[in-house]
This record gives sequence, structure tokens and C-alpha cells, in this order.
Amino acid sequence: MKERTKLLILIGIYVICYYVPWDHPTIRQSGLEAFMMLREYAREHVLTCLIPAFFIAGAISVFVSQASVLKYFGAQAGKILSYGVASVSGTILAVCSCTVLPLFAGIYTRGAGIGPATAFLYSGPAINVLAIAMTARILGWQLGLARAICAVIFAIVAGLLMALIFRKDDAARTAGQIYVPEDGAKERTLGQDGLYMLTMVLILVFAAFAKPAPGSTGIWPFIFGIKWYMTGILLILLGFMIKTWFTQEERTDWVQATWGFMKQIFPLLGAGVLVAGFTLGRPGHPALIPEHWIQSLVGGNSFGANLFASLAGALMYFATLTEIPILQGLLGSGMGKGPALALLLAGPALSLPNMLVIGGVMGVKKTAVFCGIIVVLSTIAGMIYGTFFV
Repeated sequence: MKERTKLLILIGIYVICYYVPWDHPTIRQSGLEAFMMLREYAREHVLTCLIPAFFIAGAISVFVSQASVLKYFGAQAGKILSYGVASVSGTILAVCSCTVLPLFAGIYTRGAGIGPATAFLYSGPAINVLAIAMTARILGWQLGLARAICAVIFAIVAGLLMALIFRKDDAARTAGQIYVPEDGAKERTLGQDGLYMLTMVLILVFAAFAKPAPGSTGIWPFIFGIKWYMTGILLILLGFMIKTWFTQEERTDWVQATWGFMKQIFPLLGAGVLVAGFTLGRPGHPALIPEHWIQSLVGGNSFGANLFASLAGALMYFATLTEIPILQGLLGSGMGKGPALALLLAGPALSLPNMLVIGGVMGVKKTAVFCGIIVVLSTIAGMIYGTFFV
């Protein structure tokens, strides 16, 4: 960071401290909500979601060869394979918009094309099997089915549009990677590497598995009941793999790569959570922007209502599955079904903290275009859905 930037940050902090009326009840409540959201995030998501995701990202950057990334996700890779895999990745990784960030950073910095990488970035939190099942159960099967279909389509369309708009940038990245030789001989087999990565993914899935809604029956409560047993078994298995399959140098490189992603992402993420908490608050806890303002703006099925729902969803932070009770309350307060779908499609996949981190990985311009695509697609989908389901 340049010294001038540091100075501007310090000046900005001073101005905020000096001029913001912190003694005003609304401002004081908003400040409290900012830190309450940060505490909630630290308690519920850091250890079980983010830390495993950071280690997976570090493993991708160290143990997955650049040649393999370019083969399946590079700008020149086959579109059917790369976009097909990226667009349904969320069915495997039930993660939120922030947990997917280190995974996205890992594959993008290894040379993945902007199209497949952003398709993966959207699909990770958007195509969550448990969230879609709960949406259908609590908010209606029509909304659940529409969410699932639109999420897959959005991932592919957003990726293709990003690849088209930034094809010159992808071409420039590819030009520097005309020849990337495969890794030389190594002690581990491809199957061992695959099992190692799969074990970490399963640790992330089980550790982050959210508690089903009260009264739920079937497989989801059973999985939740055994989640910590499975996580413990998988951790023991992972420890055995790390001890026997990897050298000390490889283990050191893995930890250093993981720490690098944490240094890059954690500060932006924390700042974004504070801003989101200060302006929007937690569900059921008002902050700077009153909740009734939002509810009054998303009734009916007008273009403005759907656009506002998309924008509000894109800026708010939704932990995995929290969007469902929020929408349940908003629908009960008069929210239109079209805006509800628009918020479902934009909300879990985007957030203000998410945007800040993406900007640090692929630049402000690409981030703005990606977020704009998702907001526009969500608005259109909401209007179409609201036309048929009132």
C-alpha cells in the first residue's frame, strides 16, 4: 500500500470520528449492529467455513498444477466442460458468498479463464442444494424450482458474458501461458491428490452444514446430527495424508499460500461486514436504513421493485440459509413474489464484503461488470416470475 493511500485512510478515519454524531440513538444502534454482525460472523462462519476454505485455496495454488487449471478452466478450455463443471459446483460446495471467495481466488490466480472462474464464483453460494430444498419447503415449491433453474442459467450466462466482455484480458493472460509443462515426476499419484482435495472439501461441507428448520424430516436432520463425527473422522484422515504423502517443504508451501490468501481477504471481509451491519443491520435488528423502507419498496412486481430487491440483495450479507427466514418475513409484510426471487438470486451470491474482496482479486472494473450482470439478470428473472405467480 502506498504511503499516500495510508494517509488518506487515516484522514478518512479521523473525519468519521470527528463528524459522525455517535451520540444519536440511530447512529449508536447502527454502530452496535455493525459489531454484532462482526461477532456473529466470527462465531458462526470463520472456523467452520472460512478457515477450511482458505486451506483448500492454499492447496489449489500449491498442489494443483497450472497446466491442469488451464486445461479445464482456462480461457481456451472447452466451454461445455469448463462451464458445465463451474455452473453446478454449488451442489457440492454449500458455501456462502464470502466462503467461496478464497476458492475463487485460488483457481483464478492459477490461470482459470474469467468466464469459468466467475461462473464458479456465482454458482458456489447460489446453487446450494440444502438452501434450494428449504426454499421449496418454506417458501413454496414454485419459488424453490425457479431459484434452482435460474441459478444454473445465471452461472453460465454470467460466465459467458464476462468471457466475451473481457476476452482481450483473457487473451493477454493466455499469451503469457502459451506453454505450461505438466509437473514432473512426483511421489503422489493423481488419485492421492484427488482424495486429499476431496477430504478437505468434505470437511468444509460437514463443518459448515447448517441446522435444518425445526420440524424437518428426512436426510438433512440426520446429516446435521452426525456432522461433527464426520468432520472429526475426516480431520484424522487428512492428518494421516499430510503426514505420509507430503514432504516438509510441501507442507510449508501450503501453509504459506493459505496465509497469503488470509492476509489478502480477511481485512476487506471484516471491513465489508462492518459497513453492511452499520447500514443494513442484522435480520430483525434495524440499523441506519429502516427495514420498513425496504419493505415498502419491494411490493408488487414493478421494474423498480425488482431492481431494488436485486440491489438490496446484492449489498446485504446473507449467511447460508438466512435469506429464507428473512424472505419469509418480507413476504408476510407484503413483498411481491417477483422481487422475492430477484433477492434470492442476487442476495446469497453477492454481498458488500464479497464485492470488496473480488475487487482485490480481479480488479474494480471486472467486479463492477460481474455484479451488474447478476443484478440485471435477477431483475429480469423476478419480473418474469412475478408475472406468472402473483
